[in-house]
Amino acid sequence: MKKKGPKRHRNFQILCVAVFTLLTVFILFPFVLMAVSSVTEENELLIHGYKLFPKAFSLNAYRYIFQSSSAIVRSYGMSILVTAIGTTVGLSMTVLMAYPLSRKDFRWRNIIAFIVFFTMLFNGGLVSQYIMWTQIFSIKNTVFAYLVPNLLMGAFNVMIIRNYFANNVPFEIIESAELDGAGEWRTLLSVVLPISKPILVTIGLMIGLAYWNDWTNGLYYINNSSLYTFQNLLNRMIQEINFLSSGEAAHYVGTGIAIPNVSLRMAIATLGVIPILMVYPFLSKYFAQGITMGAVKG
Repeated sequence: MKKKGPKRHRNFQILCVAVFTLLTVFILFPFVLMAVSSVTEENELLIHGYKLFPKAFSLNAYRYIFQSSSAIVRSYGMSILVTAIGTTVGLSMTVLMAYPLSRKDFRWRNIIAFIVFFTMLFNGGLVSQYIMWTQIFSIKNTVFAYLVPNLLMGAFNVMIIRNYFANNVPFEIIESAELDGAGEWRTLLSVVLPISKPILVTIGLMIGLAYWNDWTNGLYYINNSSLYTFQNLLNRMIQEINFLSSGEAAHYVGTGIAIPNVSLRMAIATLGVIPILMVYPFLSKYFAQGITMGAVKG
């Protein structure tokens, strides 16, 4: 009698490959459609809609974006600077908050963990935050307006890293390090963090994505164009396009202006996602492992 085990296992692998290939196509399709639409003639999009193989191609959307190349380069540099500093400082503060909460010998860890969790459920609202940041901390029209409000350290990230430390860093290793004469900083830097690389990369990527995609802080706290990030500059371009495309613009310019609208939005989205697509493949191997282990209940 023949064993059906190997054949059944091979058929299951083929099925898995087919399913995940189909899912990959579904995931990549919107990105491909977005990129193609960004180089499609505006009238073609308005008349025939979005297509993978349009009849008329055009780079007008990118020409409109890059007509002020100096502003683009400056805003890109500001976005990279804010993302780099925000990710480094945010991840460091998150780790420094999560590490003592994961230690069983820390007396007040449950009380502080409750306070951290409480901030996930309630907040003071946008108006009170705006008054606090602008009138008390005076961050308006400064780089700190991008770094501090709502993004520097989140309770969710703290709880994820705390759970990872508690479940994946044996307390016996920490005790052994202390017996060998290591202090708290040496234990954290030389023992805990090297073991926790997956969760650090995962949370670092999440923080970096939040900083790179953020445009609300710039909208609320920045009105100096020289401090615009890439997202804020593109958002300003969209507002200008919407105004010029509206009937209200006719009172000022007299006649309609042939400018891209739909294709411009696709071009903006394409330019915004390119840096993330370049970085993510190098970090993806840590992402699934880190977020899965960190989500285990501690």
